[in-house]
Amino acid sequence: MNTHDTTDESIRYTADVVLLAAGHVLLIERGWDPFKGRWALPGGHVDRGETSLAAGSRELEEETGISVSATDLRQVGAYDAPGRDPRGRYVSVAYTATLPTLVQPTAGDDATAARWWPLDALPDLAFDHAEIVAEAAKR
Repeated sequence: MNTHDTTDESIRYTADVVLLAAGHVLLIERGWDPFKGRWALPGGHVDRGETSLAAGSRELEEETGISVSATDLRQVGAYDAPGRDPRGRYVSVAYTATLPTLVQPTAGDDATAARWWPLDALPDLAFDHAEIVAEAAKR
């Protein structure tokens, strides 16, 4: 018996970045729903003709003002659990990088704030970002 739904499903492709420094992770406060006002990883949609790696680097800079070259990002994993985003099916490739020191972020794009949070005192994160941060911190 086939238990899989064979109905076509629109899938959106995104990239997230876990930027670490001195026992902290860089988070943004979301300016839009879903999860408006909640903290999340910098990230967003992969544009047409763009790789998730390039999108991660671009989104990090757009939302935090901090530039990290795509060549310095390392893949954490792909996150594709159904229901991870209330807007529909989203598949995100997460990347990580580590800076030697904390760099002052500047919120931009759809982020209303950007700040460093101690890894041992994180706020309640949007989406499945707590799982992604935990995976990246283990590396």
